[in-house]
Amino acid sequence: MRARDLFRVFALCMLLLGIGVRAAVTVPTDVQQPGTQPGEVANLESPDKCDNCHGGYNSAVEPAHNWRGSMMAHAGRDPIFWATLAVAEQDFDGAGDLCLRCHSTGGWLAGRSTPTDGSGLASGDSDGVECDYCHKVTNPDNSEHMGVMNPPFVANDESEGYYGSGMSSMWGGNEKLGPFADAEPKHQFMMSQFHRSADFCGTCHDVSNPVVGDLAHNQGAQPTADPVVASGELGGSVEGKAAFNNPPYKYGVVERTFSEYRSGQVSTTLVKDYPSLPADLRGGALEAAYAAAAAAGTIDYEDGTPRYYTCQSCHVRPVTGTGANKRGIPLRTDMPLHDMTGGNYWMPVVIDYLNARGQLRLGGNMAQASLDAMHDGALRAREQLDLAATLQLQGNTLKVINHTGHKLISGYPEGRRMWLNIKFYDAGGTLVDEIGEYGPISVSDPLVDGETIHSILDLDDPRNRIYESHYGLTQGWASQLIGHGYDSGLVLAYDRITGAPLETLGQLAARAAGEAEESFHFVLNNVVVKDNRIPPYGFRYDEARKRNALPVPDTRYGGVPGGIYEYWDDLDIGAMAAAVGASSAVIDLLYQPTSWEYIQFLAHANEGSNAFLADEGLNLLDAWLNAGDATTRMAQPHVMASASWGEVPATCDAPVPVLDAAAGGNKQVVLAWQSLAQLPPEYADYQFGLYYDQAGKAQAIASQPWDSGSYTDTGLSNGQQYCYKLNVEVTLVDGCSAQSGFSNIICATPGASGQAIIGVLDTLQTGRWVTSGKGKNAQTTFEITDTFVAGDAVIIQGVAESGEAVPAGAVVRVSISDGSAVVASLESNPVDSSGGFELSWQTQAPDRKGRGGSAAGSYTATVTDVSLSDYAWDAVAVSVSFTLQ
Repeated sequence: MRARDLFRVFALCMLLLGIGVRAAVTVPTDVQQPGTQPGEVANLESPDKCDNCHGGYNSAVEPAHNWRGSMMAHAGRDPIFWATLAVAEQDFDGAGDLCLRCHSTGGWLAGRSTPTDGSGLASGDSDGVECDYCHKVTNPDNSEHMGVMNPPFVANDESEGYYGSGMSSMWGGNEKLGPFADAEPKHQFMMSQFHRSADFCGTCHDVSNPVVGDLAHNQGAQPTADPVVASGELGGSVEGKAAFNNPPYKYGVVERTFSEYRSGQVSTTLVKDYPSLPADLRGGALEAAYAAAAAAGTIDYEDGTPRYYTCQSCHVRPVTGTGANKRGIPLRTDMPLHDMTGGNYWMPVVIDYLNARGQLRLGGNMAQASLDAMHDGALRAREQLDLAATLQLQGNTLKVINHTGHKLISGYPEGRRMWLNIKFYDAGGTLVDEIGEYGPISVSDPLVDGETIHSILDLDDPRNRIYESHYGLTQGWASQLIGHGYDSGLVLAYDRITGAPLETLGQLAARAAGEAEESFHFVLNNVVVKDNRIPPYGFRYDEARKRNALPVPDTRYGGVPGGIYEYWDDLDIGAMAAAVGASSAVIDLLYQPTSWEYIQFLAHANEGSNAFLADEGLNLLDAWLNAGDATTRMAQPHVMASASWGEVPATCDAPVPVLDAAAGGNKQVVLAWQSLAQLPPEYADYQFGLYYDQAGKAQAIASQPWDSGSYTDTGLSNGQQYCYKLNVEVTLVDGCSAQSGFSNIICATPGASGQAIIGVLDTLQTGRWVTSGKGKNAQTTFEITDTFVAGDAVIIQGVAESGEAVPAGAVVRVSISDGSAVVASLESNPVDSSGGFELSWQTQAPDRKGRGGSAAGSYTATVTDVSLSDYAWDAVAVSVSFTLQ
């Protein structure tokens, strides 16, 4: 039997023997935090409802498709989250509440976060950071809209708001909040300046651990930190806890992305001031944000508000489009692209892999549209990584330059790393040495049964430049934990080759005072052991010290109190080459989202004591080994940037193509470019790649062969603008391959030339025909309702229009969806002389034993076509929702 199967059998036996650990059903006060609490707001709607208006009309710019491509949309499905939660719950019963409040916002606010292992969540809670969550968050400092925060759960200290760890202040009304004052939505709306502020993103992107923040001897802070008000006692009331008496950046360091940003000069720089930045800093993400804003017509916001470099400027760039598919919605040139792209190109294939096997802990049976959106997001993630850094050579000195507004790299620290791979060649072109080599390592860990594992070959090479953040436990905290009843045999780290324990809690406690041990125990770690990630531009020592965001050691990158850190790392390539007798070098900057060492830990550390989470570490290991292809399997590193020193062997290049034309037609755009007359003999393959442009990002459309020269993009929405670009991928007969940069961009708007446009008014309604009275006194009237019972005929009525003319005789087609699939397709009677039409969906009642019948739940009726000779449908997917009981 395979070792991983033995682990599953062991977990099952524990469950059958009744040894399984029950998760907390009441959140311990050590874990609780301020902000809106579960059950205090009850009007959050499903993203499926938002899709009715905000999706299905232009995947390049619409909010729905691009949000569904983000990791925020899949935070509740994320298998790393679940595998980490399993270990966290073992380490501190109830700690899962800290994770769930950001990874399943709707479920947490609805009170389904207990038990704290996530077993109480509903399938719909898998959407993670939902539309309604973001569009109901208010500033916790109460400077604009007053969210629901009841004492003592107030996320501010009257002088500043608490931004971090999901301590959100939620709007209690029905309005959706957003940054535009002139929005014309079909729902209640309220303008919010907070949604353009980086503080908005700080809600989740500084993470502090309230447990160690209150209980650990150092409050989980850096040695340079300010004092923390804490109880220091296990249990007790929340009023004395660190989370209720300090801004979250003061204690329990886990992630500091928001604080990194706030500590740098990027946070106070206007986007329009990009040309005045230092020459070596101009490029990458900062340039991309500037170009996207400039393309909007005004670098500041359309309404005149100054546009600073914020999280939104880089991760929610402006595009041209409409925010919904309804009539009257303003066409904007600075509409935020709701993609929230980070750097996780690997997770989409993992979620897809586990979804296909029915092994997602939450949110399985995914719709194809969600899968497609997720894979589109993976391409954007790779592009975002390409913009994060550049390698610049000045003589023999290599500079690794950070072009982001936070540390390079940032975010969730466990397993995430960036490093330099340097290949040295002699004068004859022979490889003589390699630093940071990545490839197969010989592993005897029984979990993998001799399978080939890929990692950095020599983690201990002193020449390595591996940029990462490592956390751990101090000797003093280990002693405290044993005093709290923790098992001294708790394994803190495992040997990456054999899987054998390297250090236990008891061994650490027995070491000299002041010592520490690295660990992936997220909930127990109380010290930053290493943080050599490259600071952003203008990173201020004093602000970073206050926010517990200093490098470790804090002297790295020129750090001194009162000073400014360098935003680059440098090394002498010439000296390194001379040491190995090399005359040239090829340098790649690599990024890996999740390492073997972290995946191994999550599989070993899960003891199987929680039956609901027992398999999560092993399922994740299986996906790490097998999901995707050679470009993603084992979280294959991505090359972020490259450079060469000396005379290196020639490489193949791909020419940048030119897009000649894009012409709109009825629901389509015809693209044209110059093709090859014949494939040159040195080419084994030559392909054009077609993409939508998304403010400099790209969404793949199709690949075309070398002799094509044209492509028709069909199934589009008339009246929507689509922007295109293309590139070329070549493979030479000698096996060398390369991909070109993108071509020029051309935009076109589909429309029916010479045809009148026909559509449906937004007043689509549902109801039933009701007959009252008998005989000659009988009267039949239409009763408007959105609530039906199985067996009813759901009547859908609407009005078709085409300018001032009445499109009599038109036929309207409508689909009925339950949120995951189309359950019925209907066709109306011909439109009458007033423009009215009607459709009917006959639902099915269950039999006498209650079996069968149409499923209860929420449904949406959406217009999919309006047809009439000499008319073209405007492709506005008008919809109406109703409930079947």
